[in-house]
Amino acid sequence: MKLADNKATLSFSNGSPSVDLPVYSGSIGPDVIDIRKLYAQTGMFTYDPGFLSTAATQSAITYIDGDKGELLYRGYPIEQLATTSNYLDVCHLLLKGELPNSTESADFHKLVTNHTMVNEQMQFFLRGFRRDAHPMAILTGLVGGLSAFYHDSTDINNPKHREIAAIRMIAKMPTLVAMSYKYGVGQPYMYPQNNLSYAGNFLRMMFGTPCEEYKVSPVLERALDRIFILHADHEQNASTSTVRLCGSSGTNPFAAIAAGVACLWGPAHGGANEACLNMLEDIQKMGGVAKVGQFMEQVKDKSSNVKLMGFGHRVYKNYDPRAKLMQETCNEVLAEMGLENDPLFKLAKALEKIALEDDYFVQRKLYPNVDFYSGIVQRAIGIPVNLFTGIFALARTVGWIAQLNEMIGDPEYKIGRPRQLYSGSVQRDVQPIDQR
Repeated sequence: MKLADNKATLSFSNGSPSVDLPVYSGSIGPDVIDIRKLYAQTGMFTYDPGFLSTAATQSAITYIDGDKGELLYRGYPIEQLATTSNYLDVCHLLLKGELPNSTESADFHKLVTNHTMVNEQMQFFLRGFRRDAHPMAILTGLVGGLSAFYHDSTDINNPKHREIAAIRMIAKMPTLVAMSYKYGVGQPYMYPQNNLSYAGNFLRMMFGTPCEEYKVSPVLERALDRIFILHADHEQNASTSTVRLCGSSGTNPFAAIAAGVACLWGPAHGGANEACLNMLEDIQKMGGVAKVGQFMEQVKDKSSNVKLMGFGHRVYKNYDPRAKLMQETCNEVLAEMGLENDPLFKLAKALEKIALEDDYFVQRKLYPNVDFYSGIVQRAIGIPVNLFTGIFALARTVGWIAQLNEMIGDPEYKIGRPRQLYSGSVQRDVQPIDQR
């Protein structure tokens, strides 16, 4: 961050003296106006619900240009990373700032692989949940519960502790997600197998059983790895901001990540792909492909309150760059599983076609986003709809940790404390109960 050549001058119509504010430039993207001393100078706060125009931090991890449809991890385009790298190498990039060479890659993969098992007591923790509990409820508890098992890595201000906690969470998250699934369906837990890849191991823990050998499909393995890469980080979104805000209090890394998991559960955030599949199933109940046109007309009617899930994006005003990559993977997986003629997937294709061709959706740039395709891919693989957000949390864990570590290492960081515009009652006196 460097001081820009210009400055911002804030003037007032009531005659109050104007205030000069510094302007800083990043390496790319919009300049920012530094308002840290605004309250001291004017006695006023800024007002920005949803933080639509507020940079709460400086970060060197992820860059998004929503107008161009651009997503960069540490400067690398997501399109290149998703086609040339694997998830654990992307984890190395996000955590350490650079893609690993062959030796670093092998060492990092081995380090993560050696930490994939979880304490056996976690099984008893799981038994406290109802069998039909939502996997995200279970996962929030399990991730927070890690701090009770790994006391040697709970000091968020200790760089070594954060490093150990990072590896543990990246390694154990697939195991925890698979355990929450197995618990719900009443099957025995599958221990990790160290000779498999990160994605391959997860597939085996999810769908393998002790009674026969599980063979990992290379197509599904690569599809899942790509889902992980595309969801690894996404700048200062709601869950990342939650992790940063929670971590700013000095709480342990496991608790901060558990807060991110809880935030991600929301249907407007990580639950979007789950909501998308539920929408497709609702259209299927209405009559399937024959009713797609009718459904899209309801979407256009603002009075109908019918929402189109999996299309458009809060940040991307152009095409979501992750969506095209996920679309390719979607077609590969459907072909691998022989599901091209599955009624629900034919319905999704019909919905996609209308959204890409109808002027109403084209003009509003309501293109299919990554959630639309990733939900279809996960269903095809056999992942239940209520576990979609758990897969998202698994993938995003590394991004949360990288952002948390960056914040703790920032000399400017302080405990988060948003301000407000108060609109309640002015000071008043408590009246005796018989006079109220």
